[in-house]
Amino acid sequence: MKEGFGSTEGQEPHPLLRLVDPQRVPQHVAIIMDGNGRWAKSRGLPRIEGHKAGIEAVRQAVTAAGNLHVRYLTLYAFSMENWKRPSAEVRALFSLLRRFITSESREILKNGIRFRTIGRIDDLPARVRSLLRDLEERTKHFEERTLTLALSYGGRTEIADACNALVAEAVRSGIPKEVTTEDVARHLYAPDLPDPDLLIRTSGEYRISNFLLWQIAYAEMVILDIFWPDFRAEHFYETVLDYQRRERRYGGVSPSKAEPPERTRRGAR
Repeated sequence: MKEGFGSTEGQEPHPLLRLVDPQRVPQHVAIIMDGNGRWAKSRGLPRIEGHKAGIEAVRQAVTAAGNLHVRYLTLYAFSMENWKRPSAEVRALFSLLRRFITSESREILKNGIRFRTIGRIDDLPARVRSLLRDLEERTKHFEERTLTLALSYGGRTEIADACNALVAEAVRSGIPKEVTTEDVARHLYAPDLPDPDLLIRTSGEYRISNFLLWQIAYAEMVILDIFWPDFRAEHFYETVLDYQRRERRYGGVSPSKAEPPERTRRGAR
């Protein structure tokens, strides 16, 4: 398959694309990319081979999101808990990340995709941080599409960091105040990103794994019984079709009148 993740406009569209209602495409899709290690183990390969194979799945997901005009795509690439893995595997993962950023930056720029990161990025190796910051800077003016990688990320840590920022803010001002959900939301790692409408997890596991705990409060979830390296564009289309068959009520009783709570409609700056 050709590398890169540009739109497939001008090519024969996938049959599933014709079934998708373009007026009801989720604005923001988040994905827990799980199963690389088990994919490799099932083939008698080292775990790192599963991570390498997962790169093509990332390309497929970004391409599918572009074909559907999904504005925001967030991928869970490296969790806080992943630091507990063997040091050799962690080093290999960051080596793959460097290669990915280097090899795909041209496609990201060509397709007008804004690249972002969330997490404790300062914990990452210096060379990785430099590449990430450079690509973020070079793409910050793009507005149509956004690809966000969650790196050294944990949902509980993000909420704790937001609370610590609020404490520091109160200390500086010297004025105590009641904390609201809006206060917490504006101190998250990327407060301008809208909350995910759809959360996809591969590998058949029914867990959130500490991912976007605050933001997915009203997200629809789809669990796929495949390992991440086997994920292809058609799986993305199928999950969006599943999403469109659901009624999103946000705690209300009438789908026709329901709308997201105020905090889920934060517009991107």
